[in-house]
Amino acid sequence: MSVLTERLSTLGLTPGTPVGIMAPNGLFWVSAYLAALRMGLVVVPLAVTLPAEEVVARVRWVGADALLVGRSQAEALRLSLPRSLPVVVERKERLVPKQRSAPAELPEAVDVDPDQDALYMFTSGTTGDPRAVRLTHRNIQANTTSILGYLEITSSDRMLVVLPFTYVFGLSLLHTHLRAGAAMVIQPTFVFPQAVVDRMVSARCTGFAGVPSTFGMLLRNSTFGSTAVPTLRTIQQAGGRLAPALVEQMARAQPQAEVFVMYGATEATARLSYLPPEELCRRPGSIGRGIPGVDLRVLDRDGVHVEPGEVGEIWASGANISPGYLDDPEATARKMPGGMLRTGDLAKVDEDGYIYVVDRVEDFIKSWGHRIASQDVEAAALYLPDVVAAAAVGLPDEAAGERVELVVVRRRGSTLRGADVIAHCRERLSKHMVPEVVRFVDALPMNANGKVIKRDVRAMCLRLAQEPAGGQDDDVDDADDAGFEGVKVG
Repeated sequence: MSVLTERLSTLGLTPGTPVGIMAPNGLFWVSAYLAALRMGLVVVPLAVTLPAEEVVARVRWVGADALLVGRSQAEALRLSLPRSLPVVVERKERLVPKQRSAPAELPEAVDVDPDQDALYMFTSGTTGDPRAVRLTHRNIQANTTSILGYLEITSSDRMLVVLPFTYVFGLSLLHTHLRAGAAMVIQPTFVFPQAVVDRMVSARCTGFAGVPSTFGMLLRNSTFGSTAVPTLRTIQQAGGRLAPALVEQMARAQPQAEVFVMYGATEATARLSYLPPEELCRRPGSIGRGIPGVDLRVLDRDGVHVEPGEVGEIWASGANISPGYLDDPEATARKMPGGMLRTGDLAKVDEDGYIYVVDRVEDFIKSWGHRIASQDVEAAALYLPDVVAAAAVGLPDEAAGERVELVVVRRRGSTLRGADVIAHCRERLSKHMVPEVVRFVDALPMNANGKVIKRDVRAMCLRLAQEPAGGQDDDVDDADDAGFEGVKVG
């Protein structure tokens, strides 16, 4: 960190100045992040998967006055960045002093107001255009304290990290483990899930965290379910609803590990709720209740608490809630009225106050006069062992309003057919929820954080539907092929 602090200090940047960081997880990223925060700068994490033109657009939009980049990213951006933008490129120099060398001397940290911006985090953009969320030093401190209040992380822990630090979930792992003095084992890629399992074993990791797509791949395309990892004691899951079938399989896969199902948002710094591991079997599908310091409510349209079993929107308040979006007062007022966060997630509560997410407001499918939660359709399909991932969307239909289409990723080597999926869904779902069309793909469209981009799934289905014969080939089956009798109204 001292090396990068020295290099940054030569640029004459004043506290409150935004600086971008674009590099893979690793020592350079962490050193750059801590050096920038120590100088009172505002960090703008940029995913390494962003195209060059998007990097330039985001840097300009937030007004970044410098960019810290990894070696490979510097080469990719070489011809795109403005000549006037100072760029600090990762070097092959040692970022950690050699053993027995004198301790590195760091300049005094800049004294910042806790309510000063520390981060501009771009939202994941799975349902719309991304925005820059302002997160303050107080937000980070509060959420880190809250998470450590229920996750008993100690200095002896070793977390295997596959989530990027440019994502609030991944960054929360860095915050909590740094404060606890714990170790982090960086896994550079998740392309080969078996390599993740092997690293987990060889590095004697005690913790692992992922999003639904992470666990779908790990459970269905690796030996995670049959390989003993005796050191693994905690598994964290957030970033979207994990289908109950996968939650059950994960709990069986490593029975010695406690599974924490959690819920959060970029606007909440990271975490909003968690389900205690002892409640996992008793309350399937629940995201738990608010973490320490967070007030989580499910309210109806009039702002009144819903009764058990009724559907409302999740609202949150606490010291971890962002003060708003950068340069977007209208969106701030709409999303965070009065300092409370409207999550956009519809949910139910049970008699004990445990919350169950139904779906995103914009992901509901309106078919044959019914409102269908896309996540319910996906959860049913994922009970098939050969289904690695699934995304349900609604497409325009003259008769139904919207027809349900399901896009599926199969386990490697699987011979599963669309007719099999539809027949399976008929056994688990009401008639109006059964997919009319099942499409098989090699991978679902995802963002850099591993979250499915539903708008891209819809666009893909629309494009395939417009191809000759409606895209009907070996990778597509419809409900008529499976003997499904279409639902009719009236």
